[in-house]
Amino acid sequence: MSRIILSSQEKYLNSFEKKKDSLLKSMEEFAEENNVPILSNLSANLLEQLIIMNKPQRVLEIGTAIGYSTIRIARKLGRKAIIYTIEKSTDNIAIAKENFKKSGLENRIKLIEGDALRILPQLQKKYDFIFLDADKEDYKRLFDYSMVLLKKGGIIFVDNLLWHGYVAANKIPTKYKRSTNFIRDFNRIFMNQPSLSSTILPVGDGIGIGVKVL
Repeated sequence: MSRIILSSQEKYLNSFEKKKDSLLKSMEEFAEENNVPILSNLSANLLEQLIIMNKPQRVLEIGTAIGYSTIRIARKLGRKAIIYTIEKSTDNIAIAKENFKKSGLENRIKLIEGDALRILPQLQKKYDFIFLDADKEDYKRLFDYSMVLLKKGGIIFVDNLLWHGYVAANKIPTKYKRSTNFIRDFNRIFMNQPSLSSTILPVGDGIGIGVKVL
């Protein structure tokens, strides 16, 4: 259970969750059974609301995993909008492709296979919305590339910025110390980025939202 929000509060908020279709339910079950990290319900709902409000035409997702958030974003995009999503795990790529096919949204989703650290510097066009959810040790470099690719007025959405609550904790399990330090360092950069109007919200595992103002 998350340390960001009380279990009773999370249960209450999730009680309003609309019934999901069989594809999303099966993906959630697969993720839980196979220890694949995906967005929490509350985080995914926030992401969808931002997509609906801002109507982006070009979305970039860094970290596809099994395609759960990709599909949730694609479903809220306009008819001519596209989400480009980057994934380096061959296992995840195969599963994501199958899920995209089942979703019927292949015309709105463009999967880019490979390491985002190598792919991002090669991208030429700008994006209206960027979702960063990749290896925590790479967040800083991926963020730097993302800021180059994000349009002025565009939004960057970053997951895991409270990192199970450990970023604000005095005692951290040994296996989480290194990743916690990465996130702490990233948060300082994210919140002090001159070209962004940034905030970190206690939603899910901590969501960072930044609007590019310069």
